[in-house]
Amino acid sequence: MAAFALVAAPSAICAPQAGAAPDAFYEYTGATPLSAFEPGTVLDTRTIPYHVAGLPAPVTAVQLLYRTTDAQQRPTVNVTSVLVPPGGNPAKAIAYQSFYDSLNPEDSPSRAIAGDVSFGGLVNTSEAALIAPSLAQGYSVIVADTEGQQADFAAGPEYGMNTLDSIRAATHSPDTGLNPGTRIGMIGYSGGAIATDWAAALAPSYAPDVNDQLVGAAEGGVLVNPARNLSYVSGSTGWSGVAAMAVIGIARSYDVDFAPYLNPHGAQIIDKLRYASIANVLFQYPGLTWQQLAKPEYADPNSVPPFVDAVRKIDLGLAPTPTIPMFIGQGANGVLEGTDGGRRGIGPGDGVMVAGDVRALANQYCDTGNPAIEYQQYDLLSHVPAMAPWMPAALLWIDDRFAGQAAPGNCGSIAPGNPLTPEL
Repeated sequence: MAAFALVAAPSAICAPQAGAAPDAFYEYTGATPLSAFEPGTVLDTRTIPYHVAGLPAPVTAVQLLYRTTDAQQRPTVNVTSVLVPPGGNPAKAIAYQSFYDSLNPEDSPSRAIAGDVSFGGLVNTSEAALIAPSLAQGYSVIVADTEGQQADFAAGPEYGMNTLDSIRAATHSPDTGLNPGTRIGMIGYSGGAIATDWAAALAPSYAPDVNDQLVGAAEGGVLVNPARNLSYVSGSTGWSGVAAMAVIGIARSYDVDFAPYLNPHGAQIIDKLRYASIANVLFQYPGLTWQQLAKPEYADPNSVPPFVDAVRKIDLGLAPTPTIPMFIGQGANGVLEGTDGGRRGIGPGDGVMVAGDVRALANQYCDTGNPAIEYQQYDLLSHVPAMAPWMPAALLWIDDRFAGQAAPGNCGSIAPGNPLTPEL
């Protein structure tokens, strides 16, 4: 999912006080301060059946409450689920980053895996078909609540740290069958690509131990430059409402009060969507623009300093280059989903992600020391259908990394993209 930043009052949206069903497992109540624990430390464990659409499946799910780090570098807790197939191979595992894309903690993967059913959580049901091939091949599958327990939608760095610490927790828990020597492949599409790429980018500095375990990362439908994405989806038929969701997610993540910049219509939309999932906005806010949310004097996002600051924090073009092999897929026919692909300085995308930005990111990785970058562009497909060719290709690519085959790269033939200098 795309990420942007314009935010309402913290009192209204920073803490999701409604939504998450009570469950003591999700809270740390110990006497020892969280800051005393290393990131990735397991704080609680439970073993349950893996549920799909509320029904138990013949796969064990080990759920772990673990210590991690939020977007503001504060210690916090999160939950990950390790799906263990019968006869699984402890030497290898897949870290699957979900595209659940919701502002409601109740929609998180761990809650769906535990048997909860919610409207926004139906995305997790659809993803069961994407996870099943890996389980059938004997991979354990690690599924973190990448947005954290506050549903910090669009906060890329937090997604990345939640992902890395979930791998730490999974491979240090005696209940999962995994161990610190287990090799890990990361995979994620759309919102899952946000988590995958940020995890790959942050791993060398934040979690070098995990970086040593990674065989590679496969991602598709990638968010790079949020400011350009805002311009790209502005006024579109299908994806413009996602900007309002990111308004709320960034507010929660960075404790920023943007209420002075919102007009009454913008404040009303933000209030309506504060616990929304992606299913609540797609094709439901056609034509929505930044200018319709902001007061006239803030029609230019450059006039909103907190927006500029937040965008820089979640801009992948400003993040470090991953050191692991990467497979990157991107659609480029967003007209199918109602987004104009002819805007000057932006060019085609898949409807929500900008293809020129993704190409530029791949080229930047190539030019800054990582030759094991394979980029594929699906010129005829938009965001949703592009997953169809990307997913099987990504799984085969991951299989080859586990098999020890040299990672392919097409650095010399990736077409130029947009400048990755900040828009703001």
